[in-house]
Amino acid sequence: MKKSYIIFLGALLLMLGSYAFCHKINQSSQQTSAVVFPPDSLNPLDLEIPFLKSDAPVVRHAGYAFQYAENHEQAYWVAYKLTKKETEKAYSRTDNFIPDPFVKTGTAEQADYSGSGFDRGHLAPAADMGWSKQAMEESFYFSNMSPQDPSFNRGIWKRLEEQVRSWAIVYDSVYVVTGPVLQEGLPTIGANKVSVPKYYYKVILDNTGKDKKAIGFLMENKAGKGELSAFAVSVDKIEAATGIDFFNKLPDYFESKVEKELCLTCWSWSITKPQNATEEEEDKDDDNSKNTGVKNQCKGVTKAGTRCKRSCSEGSSYCYQHQP
Repeated sequence: MKKSYIIFLGALLLMLGSYAFCHKINQSSQQTSAVVFPPDSLNPLDLEIPFLKSDAPVVRHAGYAFQYAENHEQAYWVAYKLTKKETEKAYSRTDNFIPDPFVKTGTAEQADYSGSGFDRGHLAPAADMGWSKQAMEESFYFSNMSPQDPSFNRGIWKRLEEQVRSWAIVYDSVYVVTGPVLQEGLPTIGANKVSVPKYYYKVILDNTGKDKKAIGFLMENKAGKGELSAFAVSVDKIEAATGIDFFNKLPDYFESKVEKELCLTCWSWSITKPQNATEEEEDKDDDNSKNTGVKNQCKGVTKAGTRCKRSCSEGSSYCYQHQP
Protein backbone atom coordinates (compact mmCIF):
# COMPACT_ATOMS: atom_id res chain seq x y z
CA MET A 1 0.00 0.00 0.00
CA LYS A 2 2.80 2.37 0.96
CA LYS A 3 4.69 1.55 -2.25
CA SER A 4 1.57 2.26 -4.37
CA TYR A 5 1.10 5.60 -2.62
CA ILE A 6 4.69 6.60 -3.37
CA ILE A 7 4.27 5.65 -7.04
CA PHE A 8 1.02 7.61 -7.23
CA LEU A 9 2.62 10.66 -5.58
CA GLY A 10 5.60 10.51 -7.94
CA ALA A 11 3.33 10.32 -11.01
CA LEU A 12 1.30 13.27 -9.73
CA LEU A 13 4.42 15.39 -9.22
CA LEU A 14 5.63 14.47 -12.70
CA MET A 15 2.31 15.55 -14.24
CA LEU A 16 2.34 18.85 -12.35
CA GLY A 17 5.92 19.50 -13.42
CA SER A 18 5.10 18.79 -17.05
CA TYR A 19 2.11 21.12 -16.91
CA ALA A 20 4.16 23.93 -15.40
CA PHE A 21 6.87 23.51 -18.05
CA CYS A 22 4.39 23.51 -20.92
CA HIS A 23 2.56 26.52 -19.46
CA LYS A 24 5.84 28.42 -19.24
CA ILE A 25 6.70 27.57 -22.84
CA ASN A 26 3.22 28.63 -23.97
CA GLN A 27 3.52 31.96 -22.14
CA SER A 28 6.91 32.53 -23.69
CA SER A 29 5.55 31.93 -27.17
CA GLN A 30 2.70 34.35 -26.55
CA GLN A 31 5.15 37.05 -25.48
CA THR A 32 7.07 36.75 -28.75
CA SER A 33 5.34 39.31 -30.94
CA ALA A 34 7.70 39.28 -33.90
CA VAL A 35 9.04 36.70 -36.32
CA VAL A 36 12.44 37.15 -37.93
CA PHE A 37 13.09 35.73 -41.42
CA PRO A 38 16.14 35.62 -43.67
CA PRO A 39 15.43 38.05 -46.54
CA ASP A 40 14.96 35.23 -49.07
CA SER A 41 12.63 32.88 -47.17
CA LEU A 42 9.26 34.63 -47.13
CA ASN A 43 5.85 33.36 -48.17
CA PRO A 44 5.43 33.95 -51.93
CA LEU A 45 1.88 35.14 -51.24
CA ASP A 46 3.11 38.13 -49.21
CA LEU A 47 2.75 40.63 -52.04
CA GLU A 48 3.69 43.59 -49.87
CA ILE A 49 7.15 42.25 -48.98
CA PRO A 50 9.71 43.69 -51.43
CA PHE A 51 13.17 42.38 -52.25
CA LEU A 52 16.33 44.24 -51.28
CA LYS A 53 19.80 42.83 -51.75
CA SER A 54 20.87 43.01 -48.09
CA ASP A 55 21.90 40.62 -45.33
CA ALA A 56 19.50 42.34 -42.91
CA PRO A 57 16.71 39.97 -41.82
CA VAL A 58 13.06 40.76 -42.36
CA VAL A 59 11.22 41.34 -39.08
CA ARG A 60 7.46 40.83 -38.98
CA HIS A 61 5.33 42.45 -36.29
CA ALA A 62 1.57 42.08 -35.92
CA GLY A 63 0.72 44.88 -38.33
CA TYR A 64 3.78 45.39 -40.52
CA ALA A 65 7.12 43.95 -41.63
CA PHE A 66 10.40 45.75 -42.25
CA GLN A 67 14.09 45.42 -43.06
CA TYR A 68 16.37 47.51 -40.84
CA ALA A 69 19.28 49.62 -42.05
CA GLU A 70 21.68 49.58 -39.11
CA ASN A 71 24.02 52.18 -40.60
CA HIS A 72 21.10 54.62 -40.86
CA GLU A 73 19.21 53.53 -37.68
CA GLN A 74 15.86 53.20 -39.44
CA ALA A 75 14.12 50.84 -41.82
CA TYR A 76 14.92 50.54 -45.51
CA TRP A 77 11.25 49.81 -45.98
CA VAL A 78 8.09 49.07 -43.98
CA ALA A 79 5.35 47.00 -45.63
CA TYR A 80 1.82 45.93 -44.78
CA LYS A 81 -1.54 45.05 -46.24
CA LEU A 82 -4.37 47.36 -45.18
CA THR A 83 -7.96 46.19 -45.50
CA LYS A 84 -11.20 48.14 -45.35
CA LYS A 85 -12.05 46.51 -42.00
CA GLU A 86 -8.66 47.44 -40.55
CA THR A 87 -9.30 51.15 -41.17
CA GLU A 88 -11.99 51.03 -38.46
CA LYS A 89 -10.28 52.19 -35.30
CA ALA A 90 -10.66 50.02 -32.20
CA TYR A 91 -7.60 51.21 -30.21
CA SER A 92 -6.14 54.67 -29.63
CA ARG A 93 -2.53 55.82 -29.97
CA THR A 94 -0.22 54.79 -27.14
CA ASP A 95 2.47 57.44 -27.78
CA ASN A 96 4.86 55.07 -26.00
CA PHE A 97 7.94 55.35 -28.23
CA ILE A 98 10.44 52.61 -27.37
CA PRO A 99 13.39 50.80 -29.01
CA ASP A 100 12.44 47.68 -30.96
CA PRO A 101 13.49 44.63 -28.89
CA PHE A 102 13.50 42.43 -32.01
CA VAL A 103 16.26 44.34 -33.82
CA LYS A 104 19.35 42.57 -32.50
CA THR A 105 21.72 45.39 -33.41
CA GLY A 106 19.59 47.93 -31.54
CA THR A 107 17.51 50.84 -32.83
CA ALA A 108 17.39 54.58 -32.33
CA GLU A 109 16.25 55.93 -28.96
CA GLN A 110 14.29 58.87 -27.61
CA ALA A 111 17.54 60.75 -26.83
CA ASP A 112 18.43 60.75 -30.53
CA TYR A 113 15.34 62.80 -31.38
CA SER A 114 15.08 65.05 -28.31
CA GLY A 115 15.96 68.63 -29.17
CA SER A 116 16.73 67.72 -32.78
CA GLY A 117 13.89 69.73 -34.31
CA PHE A 118 12.57 66.61 -36.07
CA ASP A 119 9.44 64.56 -35.43
CA ARG A 120 9.59 60.87 -34.76
CA GLY A 121 7.81 60.28 -38.03
CA HIS A 122 5.87 57.03 -38.44
CA LEU A 123 6.56 54.99 -41.56
CA ALA A 124 3.60 52.64 -40.98
CA PRO A 125 1.09 55.18 -39.60
CA ALA A 126 -0.39 54.62 -36.15
CA ALA A 127 -3.79 55.38 -37.68
CA ASP A 128 -3.40 52.28 -39.90
CA MET A 129 -2.79 50.08 -36.85
CA GLY A 130 -5.85 50.93 -34.75
CA TRP A 131 -7.47 47.57 -35.51
CA SER A 132 -5.23 45.75 -33.00
CA LYS A 133 -3.85 46.64 -29.57
CA GLN A 134 -0.58 44.86 -30.32
CA ALA A 135 -0.26 46.40 -33.78
CA MET A 136 -0.85 49.87 -32.34
CA GLU A 137 1.75 49.39 -29.59
CA GLU A 138 4.34 48.02 -32.02
CA SER A 139 3.81 50.92 -34.42
CA PHE A 140 5.62 53.08 -31.83
CA TYR A 141 8.85 51.07 -32.01
CA PHE A 142 11.76 53.22 -33.14
CA SER A 143 12.31 50.76 -36.00
CA ASN A 144 9.15 52.33 -37.47
CA MET A 145 10.39 55.92 -36.99
CA SER A 146 12.37 58.26 -39.21
CA PRO A 147 13.37 61.92 -38.61
CA GLN A 148 10.79 64.03 -40.41
CA ASP A 149 10.47 67.78 -40.59
CA PRO A 150 7.36 68.66 -38.56
CA SER A 151 5.87 70.63 -41.45
CA PHE A 152 6.26 67.54 -43.65
CA ASN A 153 5.09 64.94 -41.12
CA ARG A 154 2.00 66.89 -40.11
CA GLY A 155 1.26 68.22 -43.57
CA ILE A 156 1.67 66.58 -46.97
CA TRP A 157 2.82 63.22 -45.51
CA LYS A 158 -0.25 63.00 -43.28
CA ARG A 159 -2.47 63.87 -46.24
CA LEU A 160 -0.93 61.00 -48.20
CA GLU A 161 -1.52 58.59 -45.30
CA GLU A 162 -5.18 59.63 -45.22
CA GLN A 163 -5.42 59.07 -48.98
CA VAL A 164 -4.01 55.54 -48.63
CA ARG A 165 -6.58 54.72 -45.93
CA SER A 166 -9.29 56.03 -48.24
CA TRP A 167 -8.06 53.73 -51.02
CA ALA A 168 -8.15 50.76 -48.64
CA ILE A 169 -11.84 51.53 -48.10
CA VAL A 170 -12.70 52.20 -51.74
CA TYR A 171 -10.80 49.18 -53.13
CA ASP A 172 -11.39 46.86 -50.12
CA SER A 173 -7.64 46.44 -49.54
CA VAL A 174 -4.28 47.79 -50.65
CA TYR A 175 -0.65 46.71 -50.28
CA VAL A 176 1.63 49.46 -48.99
CA VAL A 177 5.42 49.79 -48.88
CA THR A 178 6.91 52.99 -47.50
CA GLY A 179 10.21 54.34 -46.27
CA PRO A 180 13.07 56.81 -46.58
CA VAL A 181 15.39 57.15 -49.54
CA LEU A 182 18.67 56.19 -47.86
CA GLN A 183 22.09 57.06 -49.23
CA GLU A 184 25.58 57.85 -47.99
CA GLY A 185 26.38 61.32 -46.72
CA LEU A 186 23.01 62.18 -45.15
CA PRO A 187 23.06 64.46 -42.09
CA THR A 188 22.46 62.69 -38.77
CA ILE A 189 20.94 63.36 -35.35
CA GLY A 190 21.69 61.92 -31.92
CA ALA A 191 24.44 59.78 -30.46
CA ASN A 192 23.30 56.85 -32.62
CA LYS A 193 23.71 58.97 -35.76
CA VAL A 194 20.21 58.55 -37.13
CA SER A 195 20.23 59.61 -40.79
CA VAL A 196 17.93 62.44 -41.80
CA PRO A 197 16.51 61.50 -45.23
CA LYS A 198 15.99 64.13 -47.91
CA TYR A 199 13.20 62.14 -49.56
CA TYR A 200 10.50 59.64 -48.59
CA TYR A 201 8.58 57.25 -50.80
CA LYS A 202 5.37 55.27 -50.71
CA VAL A 203 4.17 52.67 -53.21
CA ILE A 204 0.65 51.26 -53.25
CA LEU A 205 -0.79 48.23 -55.05
CA ASP A 206 -4.49 47.65 -55.63
CA ASN A 207 -4.67 43.96 -56.50
CA THR A 208 -8.46 43.59 -56.35
CA GLY A 209 -10.98 43.20 -59.14
CA LYS A 210 -10.24 43.72 -62.83
CA ASP A 211 -8.82 47.25 -62.51
CA LYS A 212 -5.55 46.31 -60.81
CA LYS A 213 -3.01 49.09 -60.55
CA ALA A 214 0.00 50.50 -58.70
CA ILE A 215 1.26 53.99 -57.95
CA GLY A 216 4.28 55.57 -56.29
CA PHE A 217 4.93 58.83 -54.45
CA LEU A 218 8.25 60.60 -53.93
CA MET A 219 8.26 63.53 -51.50
CA GLU A 220 10.96 65.82 -50.17
CA ASN A 221 11.30 66.02 -46.38
CA LYS A 222 9.92 69.54 -46.10
CA ALA A 223 6.61 71.36 -46.22
CA GLY A 224 4.71 70.46 -49.36
CA LYS A 225 1.76 72.13 -51.03
CA GLY A 226 -0.60 71.33 -53.84
CA GLU A 227 -2.42 68.21 -54.98
CA LEU A 228 -1.11 64.81 -53.93
CA SER A 229 -1.22 63.73 -57.55
CA ALA A 230 1.58 66.22 -58.27
CA PHE A 231 3.92 63.98 -56.22
CA ALA A 232 2.86 60.75 -57.94
CA VAL A 233 5.42 58.79 -59.96
CA SER A 234 5.67 55.30 -61.42
CA VAL A 235 6.76 52.46 -59.14
CA ASP A 236 9.71 51.95 -61.51
CA LYS A 237 10.98 55.42 -60.56
CA ILE A 238 10.88 54.53 -56.83
CA GLU A 239 12.74 51.32 -57.55
CA ALA A 240 15.45 53.27 -59.37
CA ALA A 241 15.78 55.70 -56.44
CA THR A 242 15.92 53.03 -53.71
CA GLY A 243 17.29 49.84 -55.28
CA ILE A 244 14.26 47.96 -53.89
CA ASP A 245 12.23 45.54 -56.03
CA PHE A 246 8.57 46.07 -55.14
CA PHE A 247 5.74 43.59 -55.71
CA ASN A 248 8.21 41.08 -57.16
CA LYS A 249 5.87 38.17 -56.38
CA LEU A 250 3.42 39.27 -59.07
CA PRO A 251 3.63 37.54 -62.47
CA ASP A 252 6.48 39.19 -64.37
CA TYR A 253 4.36 40.51 -67.24
CA PHE A 254 1.84 42.07 -64.87
CA GLU A 255 4.48 43.48 -62.52
CA SER A 256 6.23 45.14 -65.45
CA LYS A 257 2.96 46.61 -66.73
CA VAL A 258 1.67 48.18 -63.50
CA GLU A 259 5.07 49.42 -62.34
CA LYS A 260 5.98 51.35 -65.47
CA GLU A 261 2.54 52.96 -65.84
CA LEU A 262 1.38 56.10 -64.03
CA CYS A 263 -2.38 56.34 -64.44
CA LEU A 264 -3.67 59.20 -62.27
CA THR A 265 -7.25 58.85 -63.51
CA CYS A 266 -7.30 55.19 -62.46
CA TRP A 267 -7.36 56.26 -58.78
CA SER A 268 -10.09 57.93 -56.74
CA TRP A 269 -8.67 61.16 -55.22
CA SER A 270 -11.59 62.01 -52.95
CA ILE A 271 -11.27 61.07 -49.27
CA THR A 272 -13.51 58.34 -47.87
CA LYS A 273 -13.15 58.04 -44.10
CA PRO A 274 -13.75 54.93 -41.96
CA GLN A 275 -17.28 54.54 -40.62
CA ASN A 276 -16.21 55.13 -37.01
CA ALA A 277 -13.76 57.99 -37.66
CA THR A 278 -14.15 61.34 -35.92
CA GLU A 279 -12.33 64.62 -36.41
CA GLU A 280 -10.89 64.33 -32.91
CA GLU A 281 -9.40 60.93 -33.69
CA GLU A 282 -7.91 62.14 -36.96
CA ASP A 283 -6.24 65.14 -35.27
CA LYS A 284 -4.56 62.90 -32.70
CA ASP A 285 -2.56 61.20 -35.41
CA ASP A 286 -0.08 64.11 -35.45
CA ASP A 287 3.12 63.89 -33.41
CA ASN A 288 2.91 66.72 -30.91
CA SER A 289 5.51 69.47 -30.69
CA LYS A 290 6.69 68.03 -27.37
CA ASN A 291 8.34 65.26 -29.38
CA THR A 292 11.06 67.65 -30.49
CA GLY A 293 12.05 68.38 -26.91
CA VAL A 294 11.51 72.16 -27.38
CA LYS A 295 8.55 73.95 -25.81
CA ASN A 296 6.70 76.29 -28.19
CA GLN A 297 9.23 75.50 -30.89
CA CYS A 298 9.62 78.00 -33.70
CA LYS A 299 8.10 76.88 -37.01
CA GLY A 300 10.78 78.67 -39.01
CA VAL A 301 13.23 76.83 -41.24
CA THR A 302 17.00 77.39 -41.08
CA LYS A 303 19.30 77.90 -44.07
CA ALA A 304 20.30 74.25 -43.71
CA GLY A 305 16.68 73.29 -44.33
CA THR A 306 15.94 72.07 -40.79
CA ARG A 307 13.38 73.39 -38.34
CA CYS A 308 14.56 76.20 -36.06
CA LYS A 309 15.29 74.97 -32.51
CA ARG A 310 14.51 78.25 -30.73
CA SER A 311 11.49 78.67 -28.49
CA CYS A 312 8.97 81.35 -29.35
CA SER A 313 6.91 83.56 -27.08
CA GLU A 314 3.41 82.57 -25.97
CA GLY A 315 0.88 83.22 -28.70
CA SER A 316 3.48 83.25 -31.48
CA SER A 317 4.57 80.50 -33.85
CA TYR A 318 7.97 82.01 -34.72
CA CYS A 319 11.09 83.24 -32.93
CA TYR A 320 12.41 86.79 -33.39
CA GLN A 321 14.54 85.76 -36.40
CA HIS A 322 11.80 83.99 -38.34
CA GLN A 323 8.88 86.34 -37.76
CA PRO A 324 6.99 86.56 -41.09
